[in-house]
Amino acid sequence: MSQTAGRTEERQQPELKRVMGPKLLLLFIVGDILGTGVYALTGQVAGEVGGAAWLPFLLAFVVATITAFSYLELVTKYPSAAGAALYTHKAFGIHLLTFVVAFMVMSSGITSASTASNAFAGFVSDGFGLELPTGGDGRLLIALGFMALVALVNFRGVGESVRANVVLSLVELSGLLLVIFVGLWATTQGRADFSRVVVFESADDKSVFLAVTAATTLAFFAMVGFEDSVNMAEECKNPVRDFPRMMLTGLSITGAIYVLVAITAVALVPVGDLVDDSKGSALTQVVAAGAPNLPFDTVFPFIGMFAVANSALINMLMASRLLYGMANQGVLPRAFGQVHPFRRTPWVSILVTTAIAFALIVYVVRQSGTESGTNAIALLGGTTSLLLLVVFTIVNVALLVLRRDHVDHQHFRTRTWLAVLGALTCAYLAGPWARSAEQQEQYVIAGALVGLGVLLSFVTWLYNRSVRHRQIAFSDVSRLEDEVEDDPDSDARSR
Repeated sequence: MSQTAGRTEERQQPELKRVMGPKLLLLFIVGDILGTGVYALTGQVAGEVGGAAWLPFLLAFVVATITAFSYLELVTKYPSAAGAALYTHKAFGIHLLTFVVAFMVMSSGITSASTASNAFAGFVSDGFGLELPTGGDGRLLIALGFMALVALVNFRGVGESVRANVVLSLVELSGLLLVIFVGLWATTQGRADFSRVVVFESADDKSVFLAVTAATTLAFFAMVGFEDSVNMAEECKNPVRDFPRMMLTGLSITGAIYVLVAITAVALVPVGDLVDDSKGSALTQVVAAGAPNLPFDTVFPFIGMFAVANSALINMLMASRLLYGMANQGVLPRAFGQVHPFRRTPWVSILVTTAIAFALIVYVVRQSGTESGTNAIALLGGTTSLLLLVVFTIVNVALLVLRRDHVDHQHFRTRTWLAVLGALTCAYLAGPWARSAEQQEQYVIAGALVGLGVLLSFVTWLYNRSVRHRQIAFSDVSRLEDEVEDDPDSDARSR
C-alpha cells in the first residue's frame, strides 16, 4: 500500500489550465453529441416506426436530458475527469462494479467506432459512385482499412485540442444543417410530402408502444456523447456555473437538429427507400431527392465521411486509453499497459481494441448482406446504446447514494425525482422488453465484450493472488483516462 501511495504522490500533476469558457464548452458538447448516430442510423429508425421517425429521436432526447441532470450534479460536485467509473466507485466502493462500468464505457467506444467504420464505407461507396453491394468484400475492406488507419493515427499520438475539436464539430454540424436546408428548399419547390411524418408503420406489426420503444433504444445512440464532456471539467473556467447551462443548451440544440433531420428525411424520401442500403445511405438520398439540380448530393457523402471519421477516432482514443488505464492500475494484465518507447502511446491497448473492432466489423458487415441480417448494421449502434443505458442507470443510482456525501463547495443539485426517473427509464430501455427480436442480438455482443473483460480481470486476479501474492484493486480511479505522457512509470513498462 505504501508503494502505491508513493507512486500516486509522485505522479501528481499541477492543475490543468482552465481555458474553456461557456462558448467553447457549448461547442465542445454539441460536437461531442453530433456525429455517427444520425448519419448512420436514420434509415434503421425509420424502418422501426415508419414516417414517425422523429418521435424516437425526441424520446431519446428526453431520456438523455433526464440523465444529464444527474451528470450535472456529479460533475460539479466532483470536477474530475474519470466520469462514470469515479461516481460508481465513490458511491459503492465495489471493485468489480467499478471495473464493469469502466469496461462497459470502453466497450461502448469500440462499438461506436465500429458503427462509424461501417457508415464510412457506405459514404465512400456513395461519394465515389462505387455502388458496392451491402455485405460485400468491397465495403468490408474499406471499413477494415479505415479502422486500421484510425489505429495508426492513434498510435502516432493525438494531443487534445479544444479549438481543433470546434472546427471538426462545425463541419459535422454543416452536414446536418445541409439536410435541413435542403428540406426547406424542397418544400418551396413542392417536393416534400409532410403527410408521411405522421404515418406509423411497423414491419413486424408490433404495437405502437413496443415499436417506438425499440426505435428509441436505437435513436438513443445519436444522443450519447454528452457524458464525455465531464472529462473537460478540470479545464473549465467555472464548471459549477457553466456546465448546467451549456450541457442543457447543447442537448437542446442537438435534439432539435435530430428531430428536424428525421422529419426532413421522411418528407423527402419514402421509408422503403431510406431503409434500403443498396440505394445509398439515408441522408445521401435525402439531399439528392431535395436538391437534384444542385451538387449537394456530391458533397454530402464527403461531409458524412468526415463526421464519422472524427467520431471513430475520438472513441478509439478513449477506448485504448481506458484499457491502458485499467492495466496501469493492475486490474487487467500489465501487458496491456505497455507504452511504445518512441511514440509514447499505449501500443498494446491500441492493438487489442482495434482487433476487437475488426471482429465486430467483419461480423456485422457480413450479416448485413444476408436476408436475415438486413438490420445488422444497427446492431452496433444499438449495442452502444445498451451498454451506456446500463451505465446511465448506475450513475443515476450513484447520485442518490452520494447525496449523503457533502463537499465544501457549491454545486448543481438536481431534483431527486428526476434521478429516480432517470434510473427507471434507462433501466427500462436497457431491458429485453424494449427491443425487437432482431435487436436481442445486442445482448450477445454486449455480453461477449463484458465477459471478455471479466475473464481478463479474473486471470489478472488469479495471477496476482497465486504468483505475486497481491490483491487487485483500483489504486486511483480518478486517473483512469490520464495522458500516457503523464505517467512516469511508462518508460519502465515500455522496456
